[in-house]
Amino acid sequence: MQQTYNNKAWFLVIPVVILVALSAVIPLMTVVNYSVQDTFGGNQFFWAGTEWFSDVLQSERFHNALMRNLGFSFLILAIEVPLGIMIALCMPKKGIGVPICLVLMALPLLIPWNVVGTIWQVFGRADIGLLGYSLASLGIDYNYATNALDAWITIVVMDVWHWTSLVVLLCYAGLSSIPDAYYQAARIDGASRWKVFRYIQLPKMNRVLLIAVLLRFMDSFMIYTEPFVLTGGGPGNSTTFLSIDLVKMAIGQFDLGPAAAMSLVYFLIILLLSWVFYTVMTNYDAEKPPKGDEA
Repeated sequence: MQQTYNNKAWFLVIPVVILVALSAVIPLMTVVNYSVQDTFGGNQFFWAGTEWFSDVLQSERFHNALMRNLGFSFLILAIEVPLGIMIALCMPKKGIGVPICLVLMALPLLIPWNVVGTIWQVFGRADIGLLGYSLASLGIDYNYATNALDAWITIVVMDVWHWTSLVVLLCYAGLSSIPDAYYQAARIDGASRWKVFRYIQLPKMNRVLLIAVLLRFMDSFMIYTEPFVLTGGGPGNSTTFLSIDLVKMAIGQFDLGPAAAMSLVYFLIILLLSWVFYTVMTNYDAEKPPKGDEA
């Protein structure tokens, strides 16, 4: 008996396709159009070819901002991922403490980005901020508005406070999916706490850790609102990341062609590094030798 299929359900996808086209594809094509043209106002454009891309890739300003972004992203991953795993391991698995901990972990994620920047802007001030006043009382010369190191430390701590909860919740979800039989078998075999983590918990968290790393890398590499509200990219250009530099170029200087080229390069770097993270983490388990072959 021949079975017939009704393909009319695909029509339900049309609204999504239209929405994606309006919100992503069409703006992207507009940016591509600007990146190969130049304008002197009056809605008049002149063909520039790959001139803007060449200028961006050879620009010391772009290289410096890129190095700041890379340093910030890898520093954030080095702090938030291990810290998120440790907090998730310490959270209760049963009882009234579970919902309480989950709510507390979710609270920082509910705060809008511009509000986070404003909170830390006030929090770090030496005259009215609790952090700044406390450090000043201890004799520590702290001023994120004039000292580049203080500005970096403040932005890193702010991001860790805001986004470590995401890693915690993802890791906790991975830990909660582990059956109790695994832990019972480990207790029978006399496995240590480290071996339980190494051979049971960590492998079960591989997928959620992949999601956590990708999300945190992309978010940290595209960070804009928090450092812009907190320091405005200063002092000097010490916290001017690619996103802040891009806005300054597009809106502050109205260099639409170079800004469009820079945004496309920025976009491709994010795609490339995300692909590298995904490839390395998904192939890690496949490349590990079987236990019997380990030296």
